[in-house]
Amino acid sequence: MKALEKLARLQLIRSSKIGPITFGILLARYGSGIDAVKAIPELARRSGVKPELVSMTSIEDEIARVEKYGGRIIVRGEDGYPPILDMLDDAPGAITMRGHSVLLEKPAVAMVGSRNCSVNAVTFSEKIAEDLGQEGLVVVSGLARGIDAAAHRGSLAHGTIAVVAGGIDQTYPRENEKLYHAIADQGLLIAEMPFGMQPLARHFPIRNRLIASLSSGVVVVEAGMRSGSLITAREASDRGREVMAVPGSPLDPRSLGCNSLIRDGATLVVSARDVIENLCQPELSIPPSKPWSAQSANDDTSAPADITKARDKLKEFLGYEATEVDELIRQCHLSPAVTHSALLEMELAGEVMRHFGNRVSRVYES
Repeated sequence: MKALEKLARLQLIRSSKIGPITFGILLARYGSGIDAVKAIPELARRSGVKPELVSMTSIEDEIARVEKYGGRIIVRGEDGYPPILDMLDDAPGAITMRGHSVLLEKPAVAMVGSRNCSVNAVTFSEKIAEDLGQEGLVVVSGLARGIDAAAHRGSLAHGTIAVVAGGIDQTYPRENEKLYHAIADQGLLIAEMPFGMQPLARHFPIRNRLIASLSSGVVVVEAGMRSGSLITAREASDRGREVMAVPGSPLDPRSLGCNSLIRDGATLVVSARDVIENLCQPELSIPPSKPWSAQSANDDTSAPADITKARDKLKEFLGYEATEVDELIRQCHLSPAVTHSALLEMELAGEVMRHFGNRVSRVYES
């Protein structure tokens, strides 16, 4: 990929109101990041908002800071972008990595669980992560305290990937700073957020989605009913990954989430061998996908008046629960071209939000 195209793609994904799904839609429509950036001012005008593209200077500065830090930014469509992400419509437009990117070429399983976990759960997590590593699996987790940290420690010698919620340079929590540097030296750190960004509450579900996406399956150890680990499990299930859980005492609130997952169909596991056997079942393997490409631009000739009418109709039909775009097309009796153009303008205006699986929803008005 040429340098100017990479800069343009990074400029797109770093700009306000352009998420991973819209990033892919813009590239598919215009064929390149350069042409998509050129189209943003007119799209913003039709959306009734001011263009909010970040400056090229800030993009160049971020790349320089990441490289000085010992990391590398890879945009979607560039060599080195993880193939396992390419099959997903909400794959990150860019990721920042520091460490051994060769780990992305190996099969991976995620391990997540409670921050406030029991001593037994920590010991179990370290042991099962070590066993998985010895069998050639890379262990992916989120570098949180508790189960995440135990999974990283157990698999560090064999291969571990930590997905952080903030920028690649942000160590959170501080108590895991030593582990963070050990993973940078022996494993791989990955961030979707820009360099220097401190982790916020809204970043953690985004991180959980990426953990699930990078793995063939997710193992949940000791999670309560309100644990963020259940978000990771749901994201894994939505993406066709295997969901596994370690059972616990029904009297321990820290195990209620795991027991609930098992009741709802997750595979019960108590050893690394259980995990490996589940991942090796042919019906659970992730099917190969075609390499993602933005070189198939859609020629949209929809009249502005038709798009405006479509936006009004979509506002009537859309709710705050995610709805499949194909269902909107049927219910609203609109053409696919007009619908996609209207939704693109609505997202740039901050009126709708994209979701995995070609779904959209209204945005809550503050």
